[in-house]
Amino acid sequence: MTQRLQTQRVTYPEVGGTRGVMPPGYSHLRREVCLGVGSERFAVAGGALFGWQLQRRAGVRVLPSSTTVVEGAVAVLLLGVGRIAVRAPVRVVYVLDERRRRGFAYGTLPGHPERGEEAFVVEQRDDGAVICRVSAFSSPATWLTRLGGPLATATQSWVTGRYLRALQD
Repeated sequence: MTQRLQTQRVTYPEVGGTRGVMPPGYSHLRREVCLGVGSERFAVAGGALFGWQLQRRAGVRVLPSSTTVVEGAVAVLLLGVGRIAVRAPVRVVYVLDERRRRGFAYGTLPGHPERGEEAFVVEQRDDGAVICRVSAFSSPATWLTRLGGPLATATQSWVTGRYLRALQD
């Protein structure tokens, strides 16, 4: 399933836009939650993040080309049940693997109901607090998502809340 996605290009030009000031012309989202305190908490959360566990624990099925997150990996995210699940193909466009910050961003591929980028970062701050941050910019990519405007926005907000709770164990 992910093999044919390897040759696809992302559906937006602002690759890496979640690293700083997000590009205009999109809806923007930035939310974060504290996961706890300490180096062990940071290591566990970062490991889970790189194993696609943030998405899986949030109830999103992940069909990835790689069992761990690596730059260039592709995945099909499935939200919903059985044949009525929404398919959302993505490519990992960058990875952060620093001493006190780990994360990645994926960008939308053809067939995704939105176009844009979403980043997931776990960071240990100077006071020891470990936070998980989700940042995204997106716009509708299909007539159905445009038609569902407020519902699509509400769904993204709901899924983001699930993402933020996913590593709080």
